[in-house]
Amino acid sequence: MKKSLSLRTIYVGVGASYLVLTGCFLALLFVRSKDNIITGMAVFFAILTFMLGLLFLSLIRKRLVTFVETLGGCIDDMVNGKKDVAFDFESETLTSKLNYKLKRLYEIMCRNNDRIWTEKQTIQEMISDISHQVKTPIANLKMYNSTLLERRLPQEKEREFLSLMETQINKLDFLMQSMIKASRLEAGVIALKVEPAPIYDTIALALGSIVLPAEKKNIEVSVSCDPALIVPHDRKWTAEALFNILDNAVKYTDSEGKITVKAQRWEMYTEIEISDTGKGISEEHYAQIFKRFYREEDVHEISGVGIGLYLCREIIQRQGGYIQVKSRVKQGSTFFVFLPNERQL
Repeated sequence: MKKSLSLRTIYVGVGASYLVLTGCFLALLFVRSKDNIITGMAVFFAILTFMLGLLFLSLIRKRLVTFVETLGGCIDDMVNGKKDVAFDFESETLTSKLNYKLKRLYEIMCRNNDRIWTEKQTIQEMISDISHQVKTPIANLKMYNSTLLERRLPQEKEREFLSLMETQINKLDFLMQSMIKASRLEAGVIALKVEPAPIYDTIALALGSIVLPAEKKNIEVSVSCDPALIVPHDRKWTAEALFNILDNAVKYTDSEGKITVKAQRWEMYTEIEISDTGKGISEEHYAQIFKRFYREEDVHEISGVGIGLYLCREIIQRQGGYIQVKSRVKQGSTFFVFLPNERQL
């Protein structure tokens, strides 16, 4: 295995080679030349060049030591996570150029560390939110199950308990399905297929899932949309997003209420407006309602897990669109979904 040469070894090798060559030259000159002046000048010149060589090597060594110490100090600061690392950019030297590269590398490392820390925090919050959402249904299922196992109940009461258990199971299933959809969207596993298609058909697909719940509460649902209105969008996932808004509208609108859906084309965007006569949302909660698992304090008696609007916003934003909301407490809410008229590249 070859050993790398140290600076000391290089200095000694160069100096010894120079002395040997100079000695041979002076010996040859002394033998061939009878002029003492020429011989003396040659000896003086050889000594002078040797001293200058030593000085040059000493300066080079000092410069290399300074360079290594500066570089080592920057790397130590980077390893220790120091934020204000001192990089030298004042002079056009090898050190400043290398420091510039190190600064770029360090900035990338810091951004990656911040991103990793943010992802860890997000995962921890998600786990905490999921455990909170799952805890109540599981506790209820355990209670119903233990009651059915330990006590003999009338058949009617057993059916009531089984119905309650089915409700909790459906809630858990809805939660898991929603989480799977959201995680697959965030991870990029699902690629939205945005193609020009009639938005009327997509709205109809979303409405099909809320017709029965709306009829049970005798809620009037009206639609105003040109069947020939073509908008670039992913039909399946856009219908999913609109369904989440409509589902909330049915949940939070009292019996004999009204839900209105309108679609109209503007210069750059097509607007889908969904209005209801429900309980409304206070203005300070406009931004919070789109957060994962967020639910207002006074709606916990209504079934839901608080992930629908979060999923809705993710779907619309990934198609280049956005969502706005206007609402007045006890007077209803209006959600505005904007989809671009031109396909986003």
